[in-house]
Amino acid sequence: MSDGRTRERADAARNRRAILDATRTLLAEHGAEGVTMDRVAAAAGVGKGTIFHRFGSRAGLLHELVAEPAVALMEAVSSGPPPLGPGAPAAERLLAFFAAMTDLVIDNIELVVAYNAVPPHPRREEFHAFWAAHITAMLREARPDLDAEVVGALLLAPLGGELASRMVRAGEADRLRTAVHDLVASVLRAPRAASGT
Repeated sequence: MSDGRTRERADAARNRRAILDATRTLLAEHGAEGVTMDRVAAAAGVGKGTIFHRFGSRAGLLHELVAEPAVALMEAVSSGPPPLGPGAPAAERLLAFFAAMTDLVIDNIELVVAYNAVPPHPRREEFHAFWAAHITAMLREARPDLDAEVVGALLLAPLGGELASRMVRAGEADRLRTAVHDLVASVLRAPRAASGT
């Protein structure tokens, strides 16, 4: 009896991986707009019902794909080696975080576009809250003169939006990387001028 359950779990795990891999491949080949549940099912070699049973919806499927690199980045920030993880000065950690986040977005741009187009998944806010808290904490330490919460939100916003997708799709990923680095570095080094000067 336990062999049957183990096999079923192994089959479910294989199907899950096949579905996620098929979705990632379809995103790379056809872009966010070209990924349908029918195409995913055909590419993964499973029935459409299997996808809905496992993920609930297209949004749930895309969330699972987003969660893999997002959770890996969260773990690196929380407990990985410096400068991304603890142990480095706040300014270095913030630069490392934005470099890693920019790479995550660039490497998964079609997924980011697709994910932003579906209804929000309940865990989306969890990811955003983690990024916001980390950025805010690093900014408060590195630049206590700033409104860290608002400045942090402004720094993060372009990576999930139209600018990032347009630049990456146009082959300007390196330009985006440089611009994000320069923007964060400028915030970290430029103390705000005193009023009336």
